[in-house]
Amino acid sequence: MARGSRWDAIVVGGGHNSLVAAAMLARAGRSVLVLERRGRLGGAAVSEAVFQGHEARLSRFAYLVSLFPRWLLRDLGVGIELRARPEPRLGPGWDRLRGIAERVGARVLPTLTAPLPSRERLREQLADDEAWEALFERPLSELLERTIDEDAVRGIALTDGLIGTFVAAEDPELRQNRCFLYHVIGGSWRVPVGGMGALGQALGAAARSAGARVLAGAEVTRIATDGRRAEVATAGGATYECRHVLAGVAPAVLHRLLGEPPPQDLPEGSQLKINLLLGRLPRLRDASLEPARAFAGTFHVNEGYEQLARAHAEAAAGRVPTTPPCELYCHSLSDPSILGPRLRAAGAHTMTLFALHMPARLFAQDHDRAKARAVAATIASVDSVLAEPLEDCLLRDADGRPCLEAHTPQEIEAELAMPGGHIFHRDLSWPFAESEAEVGRWGVETDHANVWLCGAGARRGGAVSGIPGHNAARAVLEAESRARAVGSGRRGRSRPYRLA
Repeated sequence: MARGSRWDAIVVGGGHNSLVAAAMLARAGRSVLVLERRGRLGGAAVSEAVFQGHEARLSRFAYLVSLFPRWLLRDLGVGIELRARPEPRLGPGWDRLRGIAERVGARVLPTLTAPLPSRERLREQLADDEAWEALFERPLSELLERTIDEDAVRGIALTDGLIGTFVAAEDPELRQNRCFLYHVIGGSWRVPVGGMGALGQALGAAARSAGARVLAGAEVTRIATDGRRAEVATAGGATYECRHVLAGVAPAVLHRLLGEPPPQDLPEGSQLKINLLLGRLPRLRDASLEPARAFAGTFHVNEGYEQLARAHAEAAAGRVPTTPPCELYCHSLSDPSILGPRLRAAGAHTMTLFALHMPARLFAQDHDRAKARAVAATIASVDSVLAEPLEDCLLRDADGRPCLEAHTPQEIEAELAMPGGHIFHRDLSWPFAESEAEVGRWGVETDHANVWLCGAGARRGGAVSGIPGHNAARAVLEAESRARAVGSGRRGRSRPYRLA
């Protein structure tokens, strides 16, 4: 390998998980270099002034936080405020379901930042055969249909199993169960004050203050490793040597960087993300609902159980759903700090709109026309529950265009290098070892002894959690500890590893 700058660890990608890993390793005394393709840190956890002429910092991609351990934020010195939103009250069936989720979360959540248990060990730790059977063994549809009577409430519950995942409630592979599990075991989803970018910036500051060097605008183009040392090359022609590579990129991207064939099953994302800037909140067709109250939490539109099934069937047949199920949330109601003084005084608000059952396949042919159809159908779906067209509430940017930004899976891939636009990098996995070889490992290992996943595609990845970054850092430190123990046995003394 060519000789260049040498580091203990190089972190590929500057997303929130990568920054957690970098900060932890730097705090442990390791020399760490972070290489980020884009010109800014944070990955999907960013805030941007999207609409020219308006001071509004929208969370363009990810927009809420649930699974991020509070103790991990404290350990890293990140003091960001996570603000609660109103919780729905949807009846006894909903309460029963949430009770199950709370019991499972209390037992499973602490295991996410520990070495992987076996399937049997996690079941023993859960100590609730009914919950285990319902969430880990049987399709989610059975639990929902047994627990909740109302179609609308049943559908709202199902959405936690569909975010970013194109799947039916009765899917026998239980992808919907895995998605549901990660969405409910962390408890309430919270608003990062200052927008998602505040979290990304704070984690970047934590990594730098711990001693990590961070280079933005440094796209990694190649990784070579012999299992002991690695070389990382960038588009600018620079090469760096290191002992460990921590990949905050999707597994499919890592395969490409390593010069390996892509996985057989490439990821397919499923969502249409629309960001809006409104001059006022829209009036609702149900006049008994105050808009400020309705949009302060998640506002569900055409997400009944049967409506979700119809939309899935249409999308599976290659058609944009006639009435896309979608949900809206107004960040600025919980956190007005993301708006400039003029917008706040005028009563303006940001709005996040997330449409389900919009798999990448729908946009594969004639992308722009398919996107226009999907956006129009989604806005019409929202308009069906409003007393006025949503378009009438939109502000205009400096060029007179409506303040509406939409992202298909293909556009998510282009911006964030998430294959297929899959926001979890690939389908979510179970939070336990699925083979004997995995038991006691961290779920971040690859086929190379010194290359580790630290992004959402790791086992126990997904969401804005920091958990894969934590687990990758722990795996690296444990690997070094084992190497020192072996070295001590050979040489009669232990010496901390430092690549110099």
